[in-house]
Amino acid sequence: MAAHITSEDALVLVQDREARNRQHIRIWLYAVLVVLATIVFVGGATRMTGSGLSITEWKPIHGIIPPIGYDQWMEEFDKYRQIPQYQQLNKGMSLFEFKQIFWWEWSHRFLARGVGFLVALPLAFFWLTGRLERRLRWPMIGILALGGLQGAVGWWMVASGLAVRVDVSQYRLATHLTLACIIFAAVMYVARGLAVYTEKPADRPIQRFSGWLVVLVFIQIYLGALVAGLDAGLSYNTWPLMDGSIIPGDMFPIQPIWHNFFENPKTVQFVHRLFAYFVFAMAIWHAFSTTRMAPETTHARRAVFFALLVAAQAAIGITTLLMQVPIGLGLLHQLFAIVLLGFAVAHWRATKGAYPLETKIVQGN
Repeated sequence: MAAHITSEDALVLVQDREARNRQHIRIWLYAVLVVLATIVFVGGATRMTGSGLSITEWKPIHGIIPPIGYDQWMEEFDKYRQIPQYQQLNKGMSLFEFKQIFWWEWSHRFLARGVGFLVALPLAFFWLTGRLERRLRWPMIGILALGGLQGAVGWWMVASGLAVRVDVSQYRLATHLTLACIIFAAVMYVARGLAVYTEKPADRPIQRFSGWLVVLVFIQIYLGALVAGLDAGLSYNTWPLMDGSIIPGDMFPIQPIWHNFFENPKTVQFVHRLFAYFVFAMAIWHAFSTTRMAPETTHARRAVFFALLVAAQAAIGITTLLMQVPIGLGLLHQLFAIVLLGFAVAHWRATKGAYPLETKIVQGN
């Protein structure tokens, strides 16, 4: 005789199934996050080794296959020898030296293509098998679309260094990195919205403050990208003084004045420093206020840990500056910025709690 299934039993079964689906989707999104962070890391190495212009064409499909054999390598090398970077900076480079910079850029593009498949194929599987909740469909489509846009932005950035310049535009570099961070943050937000929380959502003031911290981290990453694009970290390598003063002089020689905030290395570095102090102060205030408003909660502990991460990132940044940006520290500073952003987004999502389950009650008979 068949067992009688009540509506409550059916509800529990549905919730269990949805919880398992969420766990699987969360694992998938965490894998995407790891690859995205790796792309940012390799992109930083590509920039710091001067490799970003070694591939002078955008071949989204054909470019997956690297040169094979001497003739194909020489064909690729000849294209590179036509651009200003080779003619003004790397003239006389050997084929072996060219291969060293080529592989950095190829690896960066290969990972970027790969993450597209890592998002698209599981997304299709989870969607078509009914495992993807309705509320997640458009956000995930949006993330996939941003990934496609990022590929175009990446080529737009590279193209800025192929005709006149010997490097890429700092404006386009900052746009490229910021968009990568937006994609990373969006994936983190969705993933943490599927997590299981034992703490109830925080009060609205804490939620708003944590959300604004995410915005501040985004701004600081954008400013850092301008510093990187102008090689501004290679000068004024003292701290806390800059050019012998707390507030250095001669920061606005370019007209109109606003151009200095994007094109003058001294001004750009000073603004990056100043905003770092502001982010640190806001992180300390958030930790203090959250501990006071929600004592002995995971929200308070996360707020304190976020402040510690900001302090660690500031220490890495200062050390990188004082040592005149060695590649190892420069890459650590960039990678830790992604870690900081990821934690900021995770903390913000945690203050809001998980997405409600989309339960469906099935009547028994």
